[in-house]
Amino acid sequence: MTGKKAKRKRPSLSLPILRTSRAQHRAGTLTLGTLLTALGETSFGWAIVVFSLVTLLPLPPGTTLLTALPLLVTSGQMALGYPHVRLPARLAGLRIDQDRLRRGVLRLRPVTRRLERILRPRYITLFARRNERPLGLVLFVIAFALFLPVPLSGWFPAVSLFTVGVGIVERDGLVTFVGLILGALSVLLTVAIILSLAAGADALLH
Repeated sequence: MTGKKAKRKRPSLSLPILRTSRAQHRAGTLTLGTLLTALGETSFGWAIVVFSLVTLLPLPPGTTLLTALPLLVTSGQMALGYPHVRLPARLAGLRIDQDRLRRGVLRLRPVTRRLERILRPRYITLFARRNERPLGLVLFVIAFALFLPVPLSGWFPAVSLFTVGVGIVERDGLVTFVGLILGALSVLLTVAIILSLAAGADALLH
């Protein structure tokens, strides 16, 4: 020993999701509600992580009209000052394909690896009760951008929401703020694409 403590490797962000979903899949109980409850009771952070991950699954185009709904509900409840997530029974009961979920988790590995290197509790005043409603409102706007069936724009708000969710779970205000900036950029991108499509449609009509 040199007197310096060996730096303990941080656990992977993906492991709780993969382990829990695999166990529930084997038991035949894997749904949005059961996965969320097993991961973190009904915390907003884990809900945003799980629901944003679901939107990144390899699904047909336009599916975000459905997969973004839990994010709209969660962020909306956060903006309204709910103490925890209350999923409607229909959303909580939605079945998840475990193989697709695993592929979605692996797809995000480049993002999670970078987050794992820097995550630590800091700037925790961002998570004070008084800031929860404004934070929820911003997340609702980002989730709405994800909800809109706009070509080429879905990946960006989903990744930004995932980053914010991880920041909330780990009480890392800096990572949360970075996720919010990415979210703001994704909203601007969505608006730009909508305006471009509208201008193109107007040119065709005239």
